[in-house]
Amino acid sequence: MAVKQYKLLIVESPSKAKTIGKYLGDGYIVKASVGHVRDLPKSNKKAIDIPAGFVPFYEISKGKAEVISEIDSLAKKASEVLLATDPDREGEAIAWHIKEACGLKKPKRIVFHEITKGAIEEALKHPRVIDENLRIAQEARRVLDRLVGYDLSGLIWKKVRYGLSAGRVQSPALRIIMEREREIRAFIPEAYWTLTAKVKTQGNAELELSCVEEPRDELVVKNILKVGRANQWVVREVKESEVSRTPKAPFITSTLQQAGSSRFGFAPSRTMGIAQKLYEKGFITYMRTDSTVLSLDAQKAAIAEIAKRYGAASAEARVFKTKSKNAQEAHEAIRPTDMSKDNLGINPEEQKLYKLIWARTIASQMIDAKLARTTILANVRENLIPNFSVTGSRVILPGWLAADPDSRGEDVQLPKVSEGEPLILLSLTDEAKFTEPPSRYSEAGLVKELEKRDIGRPSTYASIIKTIIDRGYVIKEGKALKPTDTGDVVSSFLEENFANYISDTFTAEMENKLDDIANGERDYVKTLKEFYGPFTKEVKAKDKLDKITTLGDADPQHKCPKCNSSMIIKLGRTGKFLSCKKYPDCDGARTIEGLELAGPRDTGELCPKCGKANLVEREGRFGRFIACGSYPKCKHIKKDDTAALLNHTGVPCPMCKKGFMTERKGRFGIFYSCTDYPDCKNAIKAKPTGNFCTYPKADGTTPCGALMMEGTKTIPERCSDKLCPNHNPHKLNKPE
Repeated sequence: MAVKQYKLLIVESPSKAKTIGKYLGDGYIVKASVGHVRDLPKSNKKAIDIPAGFVPFYEISKGKAEVISEIDSLAKKASEVLLATDPDREGEAIAWHIKEACGLKKPKRIVFHEITKGAIEEALKHPRVIDENLRIAQEARRVLDRLVGYDLSGLIWKKVRYGLSAGRVQSPALRIIMEREREIRAFIPEAYWTLTAKVKTQGNAELELSCVEEPRDELVVKNILKVGRANQWVVREVKESEVSRTPKAPFITSTLQQAGSSRFGFAPSRTMGIAQKLYEKGFITYMRTDSTVLSLDAQKAAIAEIAKRYGAASAEARVFKTKSKNAQEAHEAIRPTDMSKDNLGINPEEQKLYKLIWARTIASQMIDAKLARTTILANVRENLIPNFSVTGSRVILPGWLAADPDSRGEDVQLPKVSEGEPLILLSLTDEAKFTEPPSRYSEAGLVKELEKRDIGRPSTYASIIKTIIDRGYVIKEGKALKPTDTGDVVSSFLEENFANYISDTFTAEMENKLDDIANGERDYVKTLKEFYGPFTKEVKAKDKLDKITTLGDADPQHKCPKCNSSMIIKLGRTGKFLSCKKYPDCDGARTIEGLELAGPRDTGELCPKCGKANLVEREGRFGRFIACGSYPKCKHIKKDDTAALLNHTGVPCPMCKKGFMTERKGRFGIFYSCTDYPDCKNAIKAKPTGNFCTYPKADGTTPCGALMMEGTKTIPERCSDKLCPNHNPHKLNKPE
């Protein structure tokens, strides 16, 4: 019996393999490598042979030996081996590693930017060899990051504290956050006043106008109030204009991450994870791209769909210029693969993001929206004070807003008035305020800033932010990224000693050099030599620095609680604290605010989990707690029944149906979780009301069923499930 011939096609993801398998006939076997199959070893000693020309040593990734063995076995019997990993540098590197690890002889490389039958069939017609320039550029990035990370981290371990780290791209990102934080700390607020006039028109309509000036002098404010209340008000001017709003370009990686963060509160890594799943299912094109271009076929499909839904007059073919100097290998924007489908995805997260991508793509090929904007200026008849104004707008031609109504905003209708028309003053009030410092970066804001400064590339933004959060250098307070004490100390150390290597200029120039390697215009060894020679000399020179054992003297009012000596500021694992100047002879300590820190106290009670050590009372970031004395071998924490009772909401946990929802405090503030934690991990971010969400699920019949929680003054109650539309009830009845 003849052995059945087949071609072996290798991709990274099982989900991607499943989708592609549907489009290929029986003559193909599609196998997934499940990501990278090789990597540099954790030990830096044998990772890179620098004298030999920065030659990396790779080892098989944990758990991948079986995958490699299976690919090798299938490849030996295949008539042809095709490597169909992602169409970027990382995908090219994965393809090369599979080839090397499995010993493949002359495999062919195919690329496609969308997982559709047509795209795959077209890719199969144009096989090529592995692009060595792209592969080497990715290797250069990996080697460079390892050299910088290990050398700088090693120095920080010696000079600051064990376990800290630095990185070629994460450290500039942390510096940007710290620069903003220093601006906030240095900011001196100034008082100013806002003034509001409520008036009634001749047509009996009420208007609320704001003073166009915000005085800094209280005497000026008093004069405006005095004159305004004593005189007749009139309409000074009515300005009417028509304003056009042009649609934005289709999404690229950075703008998708920003929109995911601002629209849905998704972290960039979460947005990219959802987009990856949509891509692998064949719903959208490749999600790592700098290009805003739509292919001619995609543009024609979008315009045909616009004509069908909104009328041919609403369509306008547009070409958007790519801003990136080195738009990477993916040559199209992120768009749907089928323009006729506006709702795809197997869960609410996927559906939300897909709808956003669909709306942005369709809107990009539509006519401008037209808005009528009206501004009314009013003053006392003699014009003795600054003007007061109010602006209204309404959509007169939806244009692209028909496809993307969430970008529309609310219409503000103003009553009809005419110049010189008398107004009746109902009230004139002032409110004292203070100027505010610049706001901290949100994740979306940081992505935008990194892109503007040319730091990193689309595929790295999400991992940069995730890394600095995971390292404990930054925490999220609401949507804001706030540096921790540890982040402050690490960034300050690097800025003081390695300012050149974490500067915008150096980081951007290095990205350009990596792009040059990818384009075959720069040599790998020469690039790394030029960098590493001066860098390693500077690191060795800084080895002579004294260890940073103290961050300065504490406030003189805070004395050691044990010996009454002066105290100094130190950095601990949970942040800054005050330590006795006589340490280690005296171990007195206080929190940075000056509260006494008592050492661990043995309770004499045996740990019920491991039965080997006693429970110990300790001081943590959020107060005292009792845990096993053999931590970290045993991580048992004793429940505080008294605190749980005091913070009890009386609302039963709908997940385990055993415990009750209770108030707790975590690194991001107050939250509510089940009393049966850690057996039940149900948690919500606001106090539960005791009601359950009745909004229907996607099937249209089953209610959501999640706990309702307290909202704001304008939204008293909302669903605790972020994926439920009722989480934002104010948007449920928003006009289309």
